[in-house]
Order: sequence, then structure tokens, then C-alpha cells
Amino acid sequence: MYTEEDVRRLTWQSRRGMLELDVLFVPFMEQAFAELSEKDKDIFVRLLTCEDQDLFFWLMRRGESEDPELQYMVNLILQRVQPA
Repeated sequence: MYTEEDVRRLTWQSRRGMLELDVLFVPFMEQAFAELSEKDKDIFVRLLTCEDQDLFFWLMRRGESEDPELQYMVNLILQRVQPA
């Protein structure tokens, strides 16, 4: 279970300092994180531990993560923040 303090910390960690990532992660945290299942929250937290270069590559659809759970989360972020 994620406390309010955890959510504040994760929101801060979502600010990566790279505009392309910030415009995806921060709105996702603010608008969608609370609605995720605990498993999906855990996957999102794991995604935040990845290198910015990898995140950029995946979120700009220039490639996919070899980890299916991380790729699932990337797709979920893109669907929620950038609906087609």
C-alpha cells in the first residue's frame, strides 16, 4: 500500500529533468497512479528506476523494453497521457 508520503516521493522522482519524460510521468502520477492496482503501482515504481535514456527510447516508441511488465507500463502511460 502506498501512503501519501510515498506518492509525494514518487511524484518528485517522476520529475526527471528531461522535458519529454516529465510531460508523460508527472501527469500520469497526478491523474492515473491512484487508480492503478497495487501490482501496477509496483511496476511503475520499477520503471522509475530505469535509466533516462532507456525511458526516452521506450516512451518515444523508438524501441521496446525486454521486460514485458515494463513495456506494459510504458504502453499504459502512453495510452493514459497521450490518447490516440
